[in-house]
Amino acid sequence: MPCDPNVFQEIPIFSLLDADERVVLAEQVGFRRFAARQRIYKVGDPGDKAYVVLNGQVKVSVIDEDHQEVVIDSPGPGEIFGLASLLAAVPHQTTAVALEDTSTIEIERNDIGALLQRKPMAGLDILTMVGRHFHAAQGLIRIRAARNPNEVIEERLTMGDRVADVVARFGGSWAFIILFGVVLVAWASVNVALVSRAWDPYPFILLNLFLSMLAAVQAPVIMMSQNRQDAKDRLRSELDFSVNRKAEYEITQLAAKLNRIEERLEDLAESR
Repeated sequence: MPCDPNVFQEIPIFSLLDADERVVLAEQVGFRRFAARQRIYKVGDPGDKAYVVLNGQVKVSVIDEDHQEVVIDSPGPGEIFGLASLLAAVPHQTTAVALEDTSTIEIERNDIGALLQRKPMAGLDILTMVGRHFHAAQGLIRIRAARNPNEVIEERLTMGDRVADVVARFGGSWAFIILFGVVLVAWASVNVALVSRAWDPYPFILLNLFLSMLAAVQAPVIMMSQNRQDAKDRLRSELDFSVNRKAEYEITQLAAKLNRIEERLEDLAESR
């Protein structure tokens, strides 16, 4: 059963191919069917094949540093997966599993090579789309880098956290210092003036009790706010590290793809 060339028109990296180029590519590829829960490839398998989903659903995942499965893509009909490893000629860094009965078009590196041999200009179209993906990745990295840790923390605030911030903010202000100084002076002055009728005569034992109670409550509340500031700093550092790591990985992978495509185009130009 021949492949429908129009399928590739809906796939971003092949969308610039003209009708003849899509026909050539359709002549090279094959079909593969996968049962539900069947593994298509795993981490470390040779990355010499990519797949276009005709029908069904696939889960593409990776195991993170905490040994937790992270789903990075769920390609459906008309979408492609495994292409990064195919273009870079490196083993797969993800695992793909069919979530249901799935039919796919299987594309090998030789299929791309045959297309470039017969239609060398198709390489420029593919290179153009890879470049667009590169710029899209850069845009995502910029958006990720612009994340404000204060906004992330704000989303997680509880009522107790908000109260702690208000208390710490007021307790560390000149308004609190001036108001507290006025209250202390007024308390002491009134009790000294009343002499025998004073409710808290010198040495102001009741005032000292209130001050001790205030300090006992205020200190842990301020510490709560300081701990939240530490959490903001940690989150900011984690975001910076995550952005740097993702940027390094994406740029390395895309640069490798561009270099390989350029080398392939140079080889084809020399052979003609």
